[in-house]
Amino acid sequence: MLEHYGVVAAPARVRDPNRKGTVENAIQHTQGTALAGRRFESLEAQNEFLMHWEANWAAKRIHGITRRQVEAMFQEERPHLRALPTTGFRYVMEVVRTVWDDTTVNIDRSNYAARPAAIGSLVSVRIYDSTIEIRDRRTQALLRTHPRALQAGSLELPEDERPFNPSRQSAFLLASAGDIGRQTKALCQHMFDSEGRVGHRAMWSIVGLAKKYPARLVEQACDHALRHHVCRYEQMRAIVEQLFEQALERLDQAPQLELPLTQDHPLIRPAAQYGELFTLGAQHGAEPQPPTRETQA
Repeated sequence: MLEHYGVVAAPARVRDPNRKGTVENAIQHTQGTALAGRRFESLEAQNEFLMHWEANWAAKRIHGITRRQVEAMFQEERPHLRALPTTGFRYVMEVVRTVWDDTTVNIDRSNYAARPAAIGSLVSVRIYDSTIEIRDRRTQALLRTHPRALQAGSLELPEDERPFNPSRQSAFLLASAGDIGRQTKALCQHMFDSEGRVGHRAMWSIVGLAKKYPARLVEQACDHALRHHVCRYEQMRAIVEQLFEQALERLDQAPQLELPLTQDHPLIRPAAQYGELFTLGAQHGAEPQPPTRETQA
């Protein structure tokens, strides 16, 4: 910010806060003098009053420390002042991200191309209001610049930069999809063939459906998706949820079999045996117990 406005910072000395207080006292003076006890209907009305107060009172007063008129000191400094920059200072938030298997980094649920950064490496990302800058973490050299996505789920990756060669993650996902079923693996393979490693995220989501829903329903949904050319995860999840709700409805409508209660079964003992057991327990509890050291004492 100092470089943008072409100024030099004059920090307060250690254990000498009065110097910094002198610089900031102008704000306290304005609040305690011009604005004390006043209310304004709008910010414009307040600014108009402050401009009148500045020109007719504050600028003409004699400064308490320098014993000189404030306006006279300002006129001496005016020739040395420079114009403000034509553009305001761009506030930025800097974060560190790992380059994913598809050569992108994730910012606010959107993905941006990070080449020439290597897969698995850490890069610095500067997030501005309207742009994204990806820089080398060690040298801070600018690698890529992208317009900031307006909605989550966007992808800033040119078609010619998408990697289509399978990785270990690709093999693991296809194997996990194969454990669910043949159609699930076929759908994940189709996603990889059409999107490359960018399709890994959708493949992870489809494989994860089997942890929440029965695998046969996921397999049935993938079969429906292949036949109707549905290749988006959101649509796939909707199909699985619909199949699951239909299965619950069929379960609720199925006739409930009532099992009759019975008292005669090889695993059920006669009541007389339980009576003898209770009688023996009562007799054993009524017998006098031999004295112990505590009772003797």
